[in-house]
Amino acid sequence: MPEGRCMKCKKQVEIKDSEEVVMKNGMKAAKGVCPNCGTKVFRILGKA
Repeated sequence: MPEGRCMKCKKQVEIKDSEEVVMKNGMKAAKGVCPNCGTKVFRILGKA
């Protein structure tokens, strides 16, 4: 599971219900929710 930074908890968390999306510029990203508070978490993964 990918990790991302939760802006509400202010710490690194494991992204729950993560899905890989492709942004407009062609880069991949992981999108999901924080397991602690339920806030949306987004992490840019890069072009690979």
